[in-house]
Amino acid sequence: MFPKLARYGSDVVAFVLISCVVIVLVSFFVPSLPVKIILDLIALFAAGFTIYFFRDPDRTPQMSGDDVIIAPADGKVVYVGEVEEPEFLKTRAKMVSIFMSPVNVHVNRIPWNGTVKFLKYIKGEYLVAFDEKSSDRNERMLIGIENKGQRMLFKQIAGFIARRIVCELSDGQSVKAGERFGMIKFGSRVDVLLPLNCDVKVKLDDKTIGGGTVLGVLKNE
Repeated sequence: MFPKLARYGSDVVAFVLISCVVIVLVSFFVPSLPVKIILDLIALFAAGFTIYFFRDPDRTPQMSGDDVIIAPADGKVVYVGEVEEPEFLKTRAKMVSIFMSPVNVHVNRIPWNGTVKFLKYIKGEYLVAFDEKSSDRNERMLIGIENKGQRMLFKQIAGFIARRIVCELSDGQSVKAGERFGMIKFGSRVDVLLPLNCDVKVKLDDKTIGGGTVLGVLKNE
């Protein structure tokens, strides 16, 4: 069955598939059988990897509610701890970092019900995404959400391979946990900064499912 593909990658998918068809057509006119086979294999691999990378499966959150924060991305938890957050929360926060390898689903999802109150794009470097320094030095998109006076922030961070961040959100937009809103193309990282009253439900090296895994639950103060 052909997988559902992310609309954010339709241009890339179309370009790669057309290029692969051209390569296969060219291979018909190549007299050398080994070269013909190599060209066909290159086309097959490129088409297969592109379709696999831009797959966009449907997801259902493990829990729901205004106190539940879910993972915005598939990947592996590479950091759990407290940090200062000066941009939107302007206080200390609990941070969960998720590293997305090229084989993960790369569609990003809203982690929490609320309203978008902060958007900021920052140009930067392209360190490997599992490096802690990438959180503050790499190209990134900062997104802040507010709900009933509480706030959280998450970052789409470009990695060594990833060179394009897609974010379709707008300031003042109402959002719901699990909704698709963009992606980071070809390997990346997502940092989620949570209020200190959040009970974090994941630990280092856990695997997350974007739109499914519960990252934390806000405690009533």
